[in-house]
Amino acid sequence: MPYIAGVDDAGRGPVIGPLVIAGVLFRQSQIEDLITLGVKDSKMLSPTRRNTLATEILERAMNYQIAIACPREIDEIVLTGKKFRKLNWLEAKLMAKVLRKLKPDIAYVDASDIVEKRFGTQISELLPFKLELISEHRADIKYPIVSAASIIAKTHRDSIISKLHKLYGDFGSGYCSDKRTIKFLSNWIEKHSSRELPWFVRKSWRTITRLTEAPKQTAISSYITKSDIELLPLDERNDTAPNR
Repeated sequence: MPYIAGVDDAGRGPVIGPLVIAGVLFRQSQIEDLITLGVKDSKMLSPTRRNTLATEILERAMNYQIAIACPREIDEIVLTGKKFRKLNWLEAKLMAKVLRKLKPDIAYVDASDIVEKRFGTQISELLPFKLELISEHRADIKYPIVSAASIIAKTHRDSIISKLHKLYGDFGSGYCSDKRTIKFLSNWIEKHSSRELPWFVRKSWRTITRLTEAPKQTAISSYITKSDIELLPLDERNDTAPNR
């Protein structure tokens, strides 16, 4: 009976906090169990339901792995990476790191690259063994095994954000569309300057540039958009899958 892995990310777009990659490993015969549990894309679940499912998923999984990229690592690759060696490449490396430890026969990954096949190829080239790898957009909606991974990634990132709240105050979700996040950053820059941003902020994000250069009287709502990806550095937008 083959072993199946699902891999997904949480926290690709926010200006605050880490990027988290999670992978889960199940026997093929256990996939029906995930469907019975009611797993689905983590964004479609309430926090309470996500946490409940995360516990049940980890109790049933044969194995799971988590890899994290901190804001400094993200900033470095966004600012200095060459074409096709930016944020998508970082995600591919982290997913390969997770898969090396899980060692599945078949893996489903949620593709970050706008070209699904290219993303899968990047991951495969980083693995020391052969496997069947399915790289698709919206895999977290299509495949229960990836939905399970998305839940683990999301709950793990949420736990990190919760700890940061206790240390630094409530800055919201960390996403550029969150008024609390923008207010926190605006207040910090006004008090400390942009050169002294806390370590958990992605300094390469366009949101920071806008806040730093904006007049003090500019309304917070001016920085809020529906799409956080629109606030990624300009040269990174084509290096990003749609609807992320």
